[in-house]
Amino acid sequence: MKPWLLVSGDFVKTGGMDRANYALASYLAGRGHEVHLVAHRAADELLRLPNVTLHAAPKPLGSYYLGRRHVDKLGRKWARQIAARGGRVLVNGGNCNWADANWVHYVHAAYRPDVAGGLARRTMAGWKRRAFLAEERKALGAARIVIANSRRTRDDLVEHLRVDESRVRTVYLGTDAASVRPGTAVERAEKRRALGWDADVPVAVFIGALGDRRKNFDTVLAAWERLNRRRFECALAVIGHGAELPAWQAKVAAAGLGETIKFLGFRDDVPAVLRAADLMVAPARYEPYGLGVHEALCSAIPAVVGARSGVCERLPGELRDLVVADEENADELADRVAAWGAARGRYRAIMVGVSQTLRQWTWDRMAEEMVRVIEVTGSEGDGGVMRMSA
Repeated sequence: MKPWLLVSGDFVKTGGMDRANYALASYLAGRGHEVHLVAHRAADELLRLPNVTLHAAPKPLGSYYLGRRHVDKLGRKWARQIAARGGRVLVNGGNCNWADANWVHYVHAAYRPDVAGGLARRTMAGWKRRAFLAEERKALGAARIVIANSRRTRDDLVEHLRVDESRVRTVYLGTDAASVRPGTAVERAEKRRALGWDADVPVAVFIGALGDRRKNFDTVLAAWERLNRRRFECALAVIGHGAELPAWQAKVAAAGLGETIKFLGFRDDVPAVLRAADLMVAPARYEPYGLGVHEALCSAIPAVVGARSGVCERLPGELRDLVVADEENADELADRVAAWGAARGRYRAIMVGVSQTLRQWTWDRMAEEMVRVIEVTGSEGDGGVMRMSA
């Protein structure tokens, strides 16, 4: 069997792209391939496999930004060796400039983050973005085939980076059907008690980093202020952390919503929390896919989601009335949440079928399709090289 090299920041089960990369590495190893990983870290379950080797890249000061050049340099070093043996190399976005397969989870050219904080923090964010843009354009210009995690991402690659769409394939993210699933009545009741949630009050969940405004918690908070004025009863559990967390906690308290909105911080039990919840709220300003929403749907939890999120492509028609056309419109977001509240029984029935359908697309099925798409694209010869269109 041919060897594979996968280049990413991490191969772990937390985080969207990290989880997807972990799944692909696990799939390849399980089928007997020699698997090489260039990353800062990998899960112990992978490293215990005899055919998986981690080539650890330094991460100075714990910074992915400072570590990115180490990933690129080490990735190219091992890519030369794997390619010389007839193997395949898969990189992620701009993290390694190698002309084989490129799996894109995020298009930097498609979104400019709104970074809060002082001048130094905003200046550093600008430097980082310029570096990411240059590396992204260079790596995608060299790739022979590009895998997008949604049609939204594919369209962004074509529009913002002028990638030839004939060289882009879309493969949706999978799921772990065993752990991401609807909960039983007993599981739900026990988890709600553990979290301190009232058994009779519906709970919506927001998941996202609170270091910038991409996940759009500011609009969610404004929507909850409106719902509070309407006397619509629905608690909000916020999963995530970041530099702005203390500021958001202060704003929630100032708005008089301290008993309604609870910050849970980072959680490693998100599937269990979702099984105890009633709704997901995710009006992100930019979301290439949206694994959190995907996992909520697989857990039979409906989601109020922004129309431009890639995961919207997976929604059946019966859930389209929960899609927010304008992610900046707090009134529209509040209306969608209230509409869900008025028809909770109908949505519960719909979500049974939605969960069953989405959970059939497992991580292994995703990985199998990834491998198939990559292997039909030759790794040798100019005929396989993707170019930027003019």
